[in-house]
Amino acid sequence: MSQVAQNNSGDRRIELGLAQNAAQFTLLIVVNALVGGMLGQERTVLPLLGEQEFGIRAYTAGLSFILAFGLAKAATNYFAGTWSDRFGRKPVLVAGWLVAVPVPLMLIWAPSWSWVIVANVLLGISQGLTWSTTVVMKIDLVGPVRRGLAMGLNEAAGYGAVALTALATGYLAQAYGLRPAPFLLGIAFAALGLGLSSMAVKETREHARLEAATHAARVDGRHDHLHDKLTNREVFTQTSFREPALSSASQAGLVNNLNDGLAWGLFPILFAAAGLSVGRIGVLAALYPAVWGLGQLVTGALSDRYGRKWMIVAGMWLQAFALGLIAYTDTFAIWAVAAVLIGAGTALVYPTLLAAIGDVAHPVWRARAVGTYRLWRDGGFAVGALIAGIVADALGIRAAIWTVAALTAASGLIVALRMYETHHRPATAARKETSHG
Repeated sequence: MSQVAQNNSGDRRIELGLAQNAAQFTLLIVVNALVGGMLGQERTVLPLLGEQEFGIRAYTAGLSFILAFGLAKAATNYFAGTWSDRFGRKPVLVAGWLVAVPVPLMLIWAPSWSWVIVANVLLGISQGLTWSTTVVMKIDLVGPVRRGLAMGLNEAAGYGAVALTALATGYLAQAYGLRPAPFLLGIAFAALGLGLSSMAVKETREHARLEAATHAARVDGRHDHLHDKLTNREVFTQTSFREPALSSASQAGLVNNLNDGLAWGLFPILFAAAGLSVGRIGVLAALYPAVWGLGQLVTGALSDRYGRKWMIVAGMWLQAFALGLIAYTDTFAIWAVAAVLIGAGTALVYPTLLAAIGDVAHPVWRARAVGTYRLWRDGGFAVGALIAGIVADALGIRAAIWTVAALTAASGLIVALRMYETHHRPATAARKETSHG
């Protein structure tokens, strides 16, 4: 039985569920693909641009654009959750696209590396506002039963677009040079994203209010202390440190994006040093987010059926193994296999962590919990840039990769020891699914 209510103006029925909100959900999938495309325009080209056009040789300096991006996105994620509760989801989404508009233009015309860093601050702010808000809006729409599937579809769209854009920009750069051709895609993505978000996306905050009004406590009483009256500080503390599942997810998210920052900033330089062409580097840069994106179509739904915890553990350990494989080898074929494995591990983790946050957080403060989680998760870009840059400058790229592999394995162990299973399926929903085969 679906949950239905009138909105405050009484002119539109509010229902929870994927089928009931299919049109808006699909539109948000498209919008998030465009968000991913804005990130993908940099994955292949920007590390090479820093080295070849701006003469950046020190790894720490070369990774400065990821540090700037990560800090800006992490901070904005936190405020995006608070602002979407206060002002509504749609205004935050539109604001994020407005910030994105100048980014590709700055990358095309940048006369110095400082312009690239400023462009990545803007990109981080934009990604924090747009991606966080599409996540919250999809959670609002689908309700509790299909949360994992919703996050899988959302992240698959975003990172599938990252992969396709990374691949396309690699070939564009090989054919036409590092600038401006690869970044023309970003101009198109920003225009489309702003237009769709302004004109077609509808507000979803009333869906969260409907779920809050009918929110059922867990039968095991585990969340009884997480009532609907938490302050911003309490939400931050519970999500970051105190609540076992929320804090375990936050540290795993940070480490996951720590190794993504490493892959983004150092893998293209490692591959180029081995003599690979820009086109082949683009293939490797695309393989990882492609498997990551497509895999989430399956893993999000699987976590709805089998639970979150052990999928997260398995994903972190698979990523650690694959990072070690990249550090140990030096051939295109094995690097391609390792990229696929990193993508598969990340696919197991990414939507499942978001779904776990949605499982535990009360609908009234869920957007703030998602914002806090994404603060830690995307702070991993900055931490990864610092750790990878410092270790690579001191000991070489491969030592940096081994270091991050060890941190990723340790993060999986923390989840295994501290996190409990968060997915509580209402008995009526489970019976209904069973009866429908």
